[in-house]
Amino acid sequence: MAPVDWSQYPQDWNLTRALVRARSGGQCECTGQCGLHQPNPAPRRCIERHSAWATFAKGRVRLACAHTCTCRPLCSNTTHLLDLCQRCHIRIDRFRHARARIATQQRARAAQIDAQHHHKG
Repeated sequence: MAPVDWSQYPQDWNLTRALVRARSGGQCECTGQCGLHQPNPAPRRCIERHSAWATFAKGRVRLACAHTCTCRPLCSNTTHLLDLCQRCHIRIDRFRHARARIATQQRARAAQIDAQHHHKG
């Protein structure tokens, strides 16, 4: 996993994270956005708790404050943020990660074609 580029985050990020953590009470805030906690008949909240041993994954749970918006630059609007366990966070971000992976592969292919073209010339 690539390191976090903290320069992309708002200056008040530490305060924002603390507000979201207080709201979550140390429990994952996912209520189905990840595709696992399906509402039947009502939304079910993920049961994973920060620093506890994971129920559905391996190791200890580490909640992370995650953007659910597409704001650029990244915002500090707490209604756009959820405190998520690793499992829910990865599942929610999977489409964004897939788009980034495709863009990286396309840039690599273009660079390779450009290098081959310049080598022949």
